[in-house]
Amino acid sequence: MTEETTNELTDTMPLNDAVAVDPTPVPVPTGPDAHGWWRGTGRRKTAVARVRIKTGTGEFKVNNRDLDVYFCEARDLKNIRNVLEKTGTMGSVDIFVNAHGGGYMGQAGAIILGLGRALMKYDTSLEPILRDNGFLTRDAREVERKKYGQPGARKRFQFSKR
Repeated sequence: MTEETTNELTDTMPLNDAVAVDPTPVPVPTGPDAHGWWRGTGRRKTAVARVRIKTGTGEFKVNNRDLDVYFCEARDLKNIRNVLEKTGTMGSVDIFVNAHGGGYMGQAGAIILGLGRALMKYDTSLEPILRDNGFLTRDAREVERKKYGQPGARKRFQFSKR
């Protein structure tokens, strides 16, 4: 091939057969949704809590029940209310939570994380307070799996020499 024919071939052939991708990033919605809710999802062990907040009178519902009715342990109530007290939003936002999976303690931890994430979207100036108090940190501890040849995750059958 001569130099002229190679130039003709490269001029007519596309350089890349891949589809062109638009490099502009997709905007992440930061404000409320169409109904005025700010949302946050929290997870702990196998529990998942979907938290919705909006400006209101301080109503707090978990699975369509009051917070005091849903959680009977004072420890869980104190930890959840601690998020609102530290951020100064107690009584100024309505909170609705759908929680499922896990136990009460796991659901309380999931609500704390989801509430922290929703409050951060609601008011970005609260992020340092939420971060310093650990309300935006996902607790990644999970149940260790059971191993074969033994009765539990760590427990062993009794060893016998004879």
